Amino acid sequence: MHDALKDIPMDYALLDCQAAFCQSKGEHEMALECAKRSVTAAPSEFSSWIRLAEVYVSLEKWNLALLTLNSCPMFNYQDRDSPRMPQPTRIILPVLPESLLDEIDEGQPKEGTPHDMVHPTLRKLHAGNYQGTFLKAYNLLTKIAASIGWDQLLKIRSEVFVMEEEYRVERQTATRPGSTAQNASTVALHDGASQATRTTQEDDDDDDDDDDDGDESENEQEASEQNGGKEGEPKKSSEHHGIEKPNQTVASEVVKSGNDDQENTNSTSQFHKKRLCERWLDNLFMVLYEDLRVYTIWRSEMAQSRQQSLDYKKSPTEWEILGELAERLHHLPEAIEAYKYCLSVRFSPKALRGILKMYERQNDTRGMLNALIRLIAWQYRWYSEFSPDLLYIIRKLIEEEGAVKVRSIVQATNLPQPILDLTHQYCQLCATFRSSGSDG
Repeated sequence: MHDALKDIPMDYALLDCQAAFCQSKGEHEMALECAKRSVTAAPSEFSSWIRLAEVYVSLEKWNLALLTLNSCPMFNYQDRDSPRMPQPTRIILPVLPESLLDEIDEGQPKEGTPHDMVHPTLRKLHAGNYQGTFLKAYNLLTKIAASIGWDQLLKIRSEVFVMEEEYRVERQTATRPGSTAQNASTVALHDGASQATRTTQEDDDDDDDDDDDGDESENEQEASEQNGGKEGEPKKSSEHHGIEKPNQTVASEVVKSGNDDQENTNSTSQFHKKRLCERWLDNLFMVLYEDLRVYTIWRSEMAQSRQQSLDYKKSPTEWEILGELAERLHHLPEAIEAYKYCLSVRFSPKALRGILKMYERQNDTRGMLNALIRLIAWQYRWYSEFSPDLLYIIRKLIEEEGAVKVRSIVQATNLPQPILDLTHQYCQLCATFRSSGSDG
């Protein structure tokens, strides 16, 4: 990889791969430099931006992570093109004898039976329908929320993005008549106009002074004539002129302290430093809030039922939705709990896949193989003879434990032999393609 980057230093795919490698080794600073170069090489690629945001999350630079996430180019998910078949009036799928297993058949809804009742609030959770770029962006947002909490996430969001109230206040200030919004051009105009006005006022004052001097000399002559031409006698005025109070040019309500101007300047500068949040990211925040609200209600109801020693009843479909909800919010123990409740009612491949992820994190080989045997039987039951995800997990197990050990654990399971043969076929595929560990 290093030699390839020497030949093609601005290949964004190689840079992204190198950033992922450095991140997996815990070298987040090195991953940051690679991710930045990847974004520079391909600014229109979502993978480069989301990698940079993930590195910022690893470095706990939450504000930069949100800004980077806001800059991600989003694309609508395009499903595979497939011919549209007419809706069948009736579907008959006979159960294959190789996939018969009582554990799977028990509790399954029969034909014509009504579907499980699901609460409307659980049906309205939109996060479960996200795919493509929106799914990755939402996963990163939930990871940030799980790390720092919802309140801190909102605080950082208000620091880096323009909030609606701030925008409204700034809009009103800008459109207010007589607002003193200045820039480089208006300052020069204002200075020139004020200087011209000041010069005109000084000229008028000089003219008024000359007129006043002439009037005063005439008044002195008249007064001297009336007093008989005697000089040095005090002048007597018949009227006493009082001192006039000067007009107040600025109202007391308008007077502001210097701190107010400084606060306004600081708020304006902070406003101009912020960015506008994209509409899709705003929607993700709203979806995340709804997920957190439903999750909090569910956990509080569970705690109350345990305190009162009551059974908390939900349908299997509702347990599946709650398990997915907890898994999206990175509350893995609660997700496993919901999946186990679902499996206690009836078999569910979705819930069993969640349990399989738990076994993978715990490196429980026997638990993983027990779940894989049942999932492979379920796939074959619905005429799906091959699953890439399940084959990948089995290949990893064979690579770590060896093919002989995996086959021995599968064969030692107390299940019908046709069910076990389906799993052996996956092991045979690994041996056919000579994957690592399939020899022994």
